[in-house]
Amino acid sequence: MSLVVAKFGGTSVANYAAMQSCASIIAANPNTKVVVVSASSGVTNLLVELTKATINDIQRDALINDINVVQQDILMQLDASVDVVSAIGQVLNRIQQLSEALVLDRSKAIMDELLSCGELCSSILFAEVLKQIGVNATAFDVRHVLRTDSHFGKAEPQIEQISHLVEQHLLPHLATQCVVTQGFVGADCHGQTTTLGRGGSDYSAALLAEALHAEAVEIWTDVAGIYSTDPRITNNARPLKEISFNEAAEMATFGAKVLHPATILPAVRQQIQVFVGSSKQPELGGTWIRHQVHNPPVFRAVALRRGQTLLNLHSLQMLHAQGFLAHIFTTLAQHKISVDLITTSEVNVALTLDQTGSDSSGQGLLTEALLQELSQHCRVRVEDKLALVALIGNQIATTSGLCKQVFEVLEPYNVRMICQGASPHNLCVLVSENDAADVVTRLHGQLFELEGRC
Repeated sequence: MSLVVAKFGGTSVANYAAMQSCASIIAANPNTKVVVVSASSGVTNLLVELTKATINDIQRDALINDINVVQQDILMQLDASVDVVSAIGQVLNRIQQLSEALVLDRSKAIMDELLSCGELCSSILFAEVLKQIGVNATAFDVRHVLRTDSHFGKAEPQIEQISHLVEQHLLPHLATQCVVTQGFVGADCHGQTTTLGRGGSDYSAALLAEALHAEAVEIWTDVAGIYSTDPRITNNARPLKEISFNEAAEMATFGAKVLHPATILPAVRQQIQVFVGSSKQPELGGTWIRHQVHNPPVFRAVALRRGQTLLNLHSLQMLHAQGFLAHIFTTLAQHKISVDLITTSEVNVALTLDQTGSDSSGQGLLTEALLQELSQHCRVRVEDKLALVALIGNQIATTSGLCKQVFEVLEPYNVRMICQGASPHNLCVLVSENDAADVVTRLHGQLFELEGRC
């Protein structure tokens, strides 16, 4: 059986009209047997607000009402069956119960179950939308098959168990039905609800595709594929018809928002091709991500990741010494710090850290305890408000004549770091956040628009 797994994001299932458009996409391809949906746009944010300890009873009621309005509006337009109305009512009641339970018990397990309720609602509703246009569809609770560990909030999938459970509980449905299930959600071995972290719906779809040995994973979002750079930065950004897994991984790692970075990992393991397209304009096509592509260009795209911190460490102990770097990285690991880029000289080490999820100054990552520990061995200087601009492509490290083109563009800017050579697929520069958009626009103009490489 040639099987396709399709995933629809929050904007694609935001309301009844959006769900109808997505249902048409499913109906047009009989090979689409598994549909993974996110919560309707905005619902997860409301659920996250409900988990906060600072909200009062009035705020809690207002948030729950806002969630109810989104789901009830879809129900009304859907003219749903009694069973569907009852199922949605049960989930909405569960939201009320869990939010009240958090007042007394700040358990992460309760928070994860609460956050899963948005996906539960959208999967029930979307399955009904499919039925009403003649698709034999059923809602399926992904917690029966997507086994994870008990790291609530960012659970780790258990690949072998998922494969076994999918074969046992999910695969038998696919001979006669299209299954609609939830992204972002799993369960541990005790049956407790877990979540894979924000953006985990893409990952869920790929994990299920891997277990099912699917032919393709389709990621339907609000943009027509992956672009040569962020279209919000330059109007000259161009859609890419195809890219390789390696290129996609680099783009996701260095800031492309269309694709969750972990999504392609299961696809790479099984060499499952991934499609990214617009659920609002499916006729525009999209981008295919494949194991191999024809005639890959030297430069494919320019990615941007803001919110970077540069950590500069200076010590004469490094001079002709051994073990200094090992000590520094051991210290960083003990403080749960992940390093992105690194450059070294005889007495200096420069590291970049991604501030995403920390406060605007970066101090959420660089705690006082860490800085004091590092200061015992070296002089520490921290710079923030930086951005990482990454040129993504192929054989960059071994293609002559590229540096001149790039450095001509960078000449007017203060470049804090350059990294090239560790990977054949990227060349990275660290610049001020204030300059980042200009750098991206000018690099795109020099390397893609003039050369016509897109």
